[in-house]
Amino acid sequence: MTIRQVEAIPISYQEPTDHNRFRSVCLVKISDDEGRAGWGECCTYFPEASLAARHLVDGFADRLVGRSPLETETIWLELRDHAWWYGTDAGIAAMAISGIDIALWDLKGKQLGTRVVDLLGGPVRDKLPAIASLHGTKADIGAMAEEIAAHTATGLHGAKVGFGKRGEAHLGFDHDRDIDFARRVVDAMGPGKSLMIDLGVKNFWDVPTAIQRARAFEELGVAWLEEPLGHDDPEGYAALRAATSIRIAYGERSWSPRDVERIVATGTVDVVGLDPGRVLGITGFVKSADICARSRRQANAHNFSTAIVGAASQALSFACAACYLLELQPVYGPAQKDLVDRPVWHDDGYVRLPEGPGLGIAVNEDLVAASRLDA
Repeated sequence: MTIRQVEAIPISYQEPTDHNRFRSVCLVKISDDEGRAGWGECCTYFPEASLAARHLVDGFADRLVGRSPLETETIWLELRDHAWWYGTDAGIAAMAISGIDIALWDLKGKQLGTRVVDLLGGPVRDKLPAIASLHGTKADIGAMAEEIAAHTATGLHGAKVGFGKRGEAHLGFDHDRDIDFARRVVDAMGPGKSLMIDLGVKNFWDVPTAIQRARAFEELGVAWLEEPLGHDDPEGYAALRAATSIRIAYGERSWSPRDVERIVATGTVDVVGLDPGRVLGITGFVKSADICARSRRQANAHNFSTAIVGAASQALSFACAACYLLELQPVYGPAQKDLVDRPVWHDDGYVRLPEGPGLGIAVNEDLVAASRLDA
């Protein structure tokens, strides 16, 4: 049972949780000589990056054809070595390796008739709490608070809200508006629900601004503040850490376990975001989450893409001891609800264990073909 073909498929899709803008990813399909196929995803987000990832996956293909998909670790190491000049554990090369690695794990599970979560050692918990992951986009704070509360009323344990996104919300720019928003969302959700706040790339806070907001959010019981100083500012985060007790989250823009080890060593992060479509796949995610577990940090899957990354995030979050919850987009578009036969969802706020071999999903190839970016 050897690899027969590697296909890179850039697609474009509309994302309702991101103000209905079009996003793009590069899917990876790896087929064996007995007709099975594993699916992965390069979490590229932009058309030019998806097209570039396609060329890199195509370039890697000759190194996979004829090999056994059971050799996930060996292939992962070889691809990283091969990309030494144009992406040493970074950039679009890391995304291309991520998509290949996810597809290999899916195919390996299908060949062995075993779930990926079991290939990783089995689930470390019986159930996984879920929260809503969404963006603030409306001008009216009351309307946003009602919408978020309606999502968490389905049983979800809280909400992570992105500031500075498309739309009319204007969050992350004005202190009083931000605090009013957080207060009204906490009140609307009611007791027992957590609010996490995630700064976008359009927001720019200096250290004094971050300290001021963090202290105010902490008084309201905000569970964590994500990327308040961007993705790479250890000195700034050290100052923020010294001035507030709010939990600090960042890391979803990390490329590799080495990146994760570096930010954990700074002592400035409590929740490390990990994207399996970016952090060198399932293999890279597991190694990164192990670093978090050893350092008593929480790892958190950046599950904000298609249902393929969703299935990988589900398996990984059940298998990794450092993962305590799973983010779900509360409104699914075709890339989540129609792309696979069993999209990840929750029952009264808890995600179910994966079922079926590999990632436990069958991909709608008609939808993939209709969504091709280069069609």
